[in-house]
Amino acid sequence: MTYQVIIPAAGQGKRMGAGKNKLLLELDGIPVLIHTLKVFEEDELCEGIVLAINPHDEIECKALLVQYQVQKVLRLVPGGKERQDSIYQALKTVKTEGIVLVHDAARPFILKSHIHRLVRTAKETGAAIIGVPTKDTVKMVRNNVVVDTVERSSLWAVQTPQAFRISILLEAYIQAERDQYIGTDDSSLVERLAYPVTIVEGDYDNIKLTTPEDVFFAEAILKKRIY
Repeated sequence: MTYQVIIPAAGQGKRMGAGKNKLLLELDGIPVLIHTLKVFEEDELCEGIVLAINPHDEIECKALLVQYQVQKVLRLVPGGKERQDSIYQALKTVKTEGIVLVHDAARPFILKSHIHRLVRTAKETGAAIIGVPTKDTVKMVRNNVVVDTVERSSLWAVQTPQAFRISILLEAYIQAERDQYIGTDDSSLVERLAYPVTIVEGDYDNIKLTTPEDVFFAEAILKKRIY
């Protein structure tokens, strides 16, 4: 039930407004990227990590890996123009059998227990994603006018990691490249193959750090877990 994981970390994070890669911002004195990598570094089921980075961050990333003794990063690959390009480049370097996860570098709070449930499900079904039921009422809006209220019971907010048999995800990426299709996540590429994707319930702490407000939430989650 082991797995490999691809972590795209090449985005500029413009909405964070930090003036640098948001993954290099610190939470409790440790870069966000390291918080995320340590989850997989300390997971006995993780065989290795492929990190897609901006070449401009390579020197700093390599220094952080040494400083924080992250040893499971098998290779650094240059990120592409889109997140999907970065993942595809990384996917080409993993071994061809087994389970591969794709996880946002800006989600440092994923739990090991949820990773294991996701991997088990992907091994059984071929494709599994993690998410949480939507809490809020969702409206469909056109030109600032509500046109419909969407039935909430069937709506989930999707997170990462997302887990797949490597052969399935690779086929999905090859087809997307042929069609010049850019998806919103890896699952959307697999769904285009008409392959069923199973969802596993996670938790609401597994946030993605995107805006400055998210840093406040992240600090609160970290404090809660420490104490």
